[in-house]
Amino acid sequence: MGKSLKNIVTPDAMSKAYGADTLRVYEMSMGPLDLSRPWDTRAVVGSQRFLQRLWRNVLDEGTGEVTVVDTPADQETRRLLARTVDEVTTEYEHMRVNTAIARLIVLNNHLTGLSAVPREVVEPLVLMVSPVAPHIAEELWQRLGHEESLSREPFPVVSDPSLLVDDTVTAIVQVNGKVRARLEVPTDIDEGDLREQALATEPIQRLLQGREPLKVIVRAPRLVNVVPPRD
Repeated sequence: MGKSLKNIVTPDAMSKAYGADTLRVYEMSMGPLDLSRPWDTRAVVGSQRFLQRLWRNVLDEGTGEVTVVDTPADQETRRLLARTVDEVTTEYEHMRVNTAIARLIVLNNHLTGLSAVPREVVEPLVLMVSPVAPHIAEELWQRLGHEESLSREPFPVVSDPSLLVDDTVTAIVQVNGKVRARLEVPTDIDEGDLREQALATEPIQRLLQGREPLKVIVRAPRLVNVVPPRD
């Protein structure tokens, strides 16, 4: 053809160079569907890497063997999956495909960092990817041992809503309404424990200098307001 790829921005050329699924993910990632965005052929590499990592999370690149394990996922991974399913469902329903893809990338990258990828997490991920990368998703679904097409599978749902509830929250420690410290505390922390932790923080200790506060207002688990003694 005589032209380098960087000078060609037609969908056919990009599909030929990178694959149809990569092109679809790239286009859907560019931004809201109702906005016009300029093409940047260099940015398509990010979409390609996402799909390559997804492939490697399921299969050994050298042998083609499935590498996922049937052992249960750890709690952190299960929580991330639940949040991803919840958020991606909402984003797809509102046609915010670009932000749905961003959530999928976060989950995919998390799996890349694990010593073994749990089947219970990667299969829902493949199903969530299928609307934007149907060919690779279908191939991975078959490689995972399913005889029926994934098009016959229901979209993932959060089976345990408690996984969407954070175990900890950030508590703000104020002095006369001005933020002095932040604490990560359990969501079910009682007022006494939160008060004790807040008063033990270095900024509050430095302010009180061993004196008792005039008043401590506690709104567990998110707020402690300390009124220091008058000089």
